[in-house]
Amino acid sequence: MNLFKAIGFKLISALLFAALSALVRQLSEVTPVGQLVFFRSACAIPPVLLIYALRGELMEAVRTNRVFGQLGRGALSVGGMFTNFSALQRLPLADATAISFASPLITVALAAIILKERVRFYRWTAVLVGFAGVIVMLIPHLDLSHYVTSGAMAVATVGSIFALISAFCNAGTVIQTRRLTQSETTSSIVFYFSLVTALAGLVTLPFAWHTPTGSELLMLVATGVFGGIAHIFLTESYRYAAASVVAPFDYTSMLWALLLGYWLFGELPSGLVYVGASIVAGAGLFVIWRERQIGIQRRREAEGPRRPEI
Repeated sequence: MNLFKAIGFKLISALLFAALSALVRQLSEVTPVGQLVFFRSACAIPPVLLIYALRGELMEAVRTNRVFGQLGRGALSVGGMFTNFSALQRLPLADATAISFASPLITVALAAIILKERVRFYRWTAVLVGFAGVIVMLIPHLDLSHYVTSGAMAVATVGSIFALISAFCNAGTVIQTRRLTQSETTSSIVFYFSLVTALAGLVTLPFAWHTPTGSELLMLVATGVFGGIAHIFLTESYRYAAASVVAPFDYTSMLWALLLGYWLFGELPSGLVYVGASIVAGAGLFVIWRERQIGIQRRREAEGPRRPEI
């Protein structure tokens, strides 16, 4: 346990992921989504392999006993990344980030359905409340009567749908990751995630390609470097403290998204986005708190009754 390192690493990863989203938001005005996915994934591989090589974990990163499991997780990651970048192309940075907060709540529901985990009344209630918060955030963008017309409302509606699909894909990725961690190393999961998504982006390049300027190429490379390093900091944060301690700091990404969105694009979310994001974040924090309480209770039961001191 090293809370200073755990929280510090988590905050750095949240900042890097927010910076990555801001870069994608800016580049998406001229760069096809598939090209963004390719650079974000391919440029993440060298720094990840370098760091694992320096730590003597390079062979663990490329070795896997579950190829199809890695491919399945990679496919979900491909869906999540393409839809997330498509949402960032159409929505303000803070709106897309806020909707992504639904992912942990969807994970709870999928864990009950797919992994047969026991989900009690309190967590189901938190999930339902969280989804209500998502609906509140979507209200400004889901006026379907505008969908048939061309304009900002139709674009925002499509972007919101992409953001919600991305949240479901990311939740599915978490479920598959839980399965893989039973036999696979964290380094191999990170490596094959980057490899599969890079190949998926590569396939799209002959069909849609924008020749980047020097500054755009630098930003494209930065998306991969930021993403790769952010994943390493994220992984390391859970090495030094329990997930229930570290996970709440995920929500600092909303603060970074607000600051970067206003600074770079002059974007300010509507009041409903603030309300909905607060509801979703509150529901997510309650789930984390509940998990921590259950973990403490299980440890006490495993230890058995304490003997009285003599």
